[in-house]
Amino acid sequence: REKMTAERIFDQLGHFKRFQACVYFAAVFQAIACGIHYLASVFLVNTPNFVCSVPGNITDVLYHNLTGHSVEDILPMFRPDEGSLVVKTSEGEQWELSRCRCALRIDPKGFSYDFDGNKTVKACDGKFLYDHSEVYQSIVTEWDLVCENEWLAKLCQPSFMLGVLIGALVFGDIADRVGRVRILMFTSLCQFGFGVAVAFSGNYYFFATLRFFLAMVSSGYLVVVFVYVTEFTGIKVRTWTSMHVHAAFAVGVMVVALTGYLVRIWWIYQIILSLCTTPFLLFCWKLPETPFYLIAKGRYKDAQALMDTIVHFNGIDCKLKVEELLQSEERENGRDLLEQEAEKRPLKSEKKLSILDLFGSWRMVGRTCTVWAIWFIGSLGYYVFSLGSVNLGGNQYMNLFLAGLVEIPSYLVACFAMDRIGRKKTCAPALLLAGTACMLIIVVPADIKILVITLSMIGKFAIAIAFGLIYLYTCELYPTIIRSLAVGSGSMMCRVGSVVAPFCVYLAEVWVYLPQLIVGILAFIIGVLTLLLPETLGRPLTTTLEEAEALGHKPSSNKDELKMNPPETSCYYSLCSNFSLCLVISVDHGHDYTLLYIT
Repeated sequence: REKMTAERIFDQLGHFKRFQACVYFAAVFQAIACGIHYLASVFLVNTPNFVCSVPGNITDVLYHNLTGHSVEDILPMFRPDEGSLVVKTSEGEQWELSRCRCALRIDPKGFSYDFDGNKTVKACDGKFLYDHSEVYQSIVTEWDLVCENEWLAKLCQPSFMLGVLIGALVFGDIADRVGRVRILMFTSLCQFGFGVAVAFSGNYYFFATLRFFLAMVSSGYLVVVFVYVTEFTGIKVRTWTSMHVHAAFAVGVMVVALTGYLVRIWWIYQIILSLCTTPFLLFCWKLPETPFYLIAKGRYKDAQALMDTIVHFNGIDCKLKVEELLQSEERENGRDLLEQEAEKRPLKSEKKLSILDLFGSWRMVGRTCTVWAIWFIGSLGYYVFSLGSVNLGGNQYMNLFLAGLVEIPSYLVACFAMDRIGRKKTCAPALLLAGTACMLIIVVPADIKILVITLSMIGKFAIAIAFGLIYLYTCELYPTIIRSLAVGSGSMMCRVGSVVAPFCVYLAEVWVYLPQLIVGILAFIIGVLTLLLPETLGRPLTTTLEEAEALGHKPSSNKDELKMNPPETSCYYSLCSNFSLCLVISVDHGHDYTLLYIT
C-alpha cells in the first residue's frame, strides 16, 4: 500500500504550527507575483480608441451631431463602426478619419458631416491619434501596434502563455534534481529582474522576448511552490494549503487591477508590479529545504537539523530522530524516501511506463479523456473570464478586480464541498454552473451591464472551483505507478488551454459573445462527462492499475468487495504520545490499533 512514513514527522512536529505557517505564508506571498505577471498584459496591451493622423493643425472636428476643436475631445465617444471623424485643418483641408485609413475631401462646399463628393483615400502611414482618457500610454500607443501591426499586440499574451508551458516543464524537472528552495530563489530573483527589464525594453521584439523569459520563471515558481508547501504541511491541512496557493494568485490579479487604475503609463505600471513582492527577496534565502527532499537525497544530517529547528520554533517537546523514520520505512518496505540510495544498488527490471498506460482499458480511456478535458476547460475558462472581464462594459478596472476577488470564496467553498459531498459532486456542478452562466450572458440584454458582469463573476467563481480541485482529484484517480504521469499530462492540457484562451478572447471581434458560447458549451458537456467519473472521497490512494480501474465499480456482493478491495494490514513501529515505542497494526485502510508498548 502507499504510505509515506515521513508523514509521521507532522504527527510529532505539528501539521501546521508556527514554523510551517511562517514558511507557508512566505512562499505563498511570492505566488502573488505570478498572478501579477500572468494578467499584467490586460493593461499593457490595452488598445484605446484611435484614428489616423493627418498633416496640419486640426481646428474643427465633427462626429455626427458632436462638435469640438480637437480630436481628443471627441475620441472617447468615437465608435469605428458608426462612421468616421470629420476634421478641418488650418490649411482648409477636410479629412474623414477612421482607424486604418483617411480620406481627403475634394472641393467641399462647406463644413458638414455628410459629404457626397469625391475623396482621395490613403493609408495612415504609421501616424495615429489616440484617446488618452483611459490609458495614457500602453505598448500599443508606444509602438503603434494597430492596423497591420495589430497582430503583434495580440501575440503578446499567447507568447507569454507559451513561456508558461515551457517553464513548467523545465523547472519542475530541475527542482527534483537540485532542490525546491534553489528553484524558488532563482525564479524569484529572475521574476524581479525580468519584470523590471521589461519596463525598459526599447522595442516590441525585446519586450516580447523578456516577457517570454518572465513567463518561464513565473511558471517555474508556481509549479515548484505547490510541491514545496505540500511537503511542508501535514495531511490534515494539505487540501487547504494547496488550494489556497490559488488564492494568492487571485490576489495578484487584484493587484493588477488596482495598479492599472492608479497608473496609466505602461512602463511605470510594469515597474510597480515588479516591485510588489520584492520583500520576499530579502528573506527567501532563509527558506529551508523540505524534509521529504532532504531524506530522499540522503542528506540525513540536514534533515535532522531541520527537524530540531522545527521542534524549537514550535515550542514542543519532541526528540524525533531521522533514523527512526528510516527504520520504520524499512519495516513497511515502502522505501519512498530512499529512492536515491536504492539507485546505487542493482534493481529488478521493471516495466517502463509511458503515457499509453493512461489508456490501458476502455474505462481508463474515458477517465483520462475526461480528466484532460477538465484540465483544459478549467484553464481556458479561467483565462477567458479573467482576460475578457475588461470587455464586459462598465469600469474595466473594477471588473478585473472582481474577477480576482470572487476566486477567494470559491476556494473556500471548494475545500468544504470536497471533504463533505465529494470531488465529483463538487466538480461537475461547478462546470455545469459555469456553462449555464455563459449561456445566460448571451441571452441577457447587453444594456443591462450589472447583470452581465454578475453572470460573468458567477462563471469565474464556478470555473475556479473546478480548476482548483482538479489537481487533487487527478492524484486520487490514478495509481502510484502513473500518478505523476497523469498529473503532468493534465498540467500540459492546462497549459494548452492557457495558450488557446487569448485567441478565444479575440473571437469577440467576430461576435461579442463567441468566447462565452465556446466556454459555455465545453463546460456544460465536460460537466456532464464528469458525472461518469468515480468518486474518490474517503477512498485510499491506489497503487496498481487494477485498483485504479476498480474505482467506482460496484461489486455484486460483499464477498466480491472483499476480493476486489481486501482489508489492508501492515505492521510498523511508531512513537506514542509519551515517546515510548509502539508496535502498531494498521487494518482496513488506515484504522490503526496499538498492540504493544515498549518503554
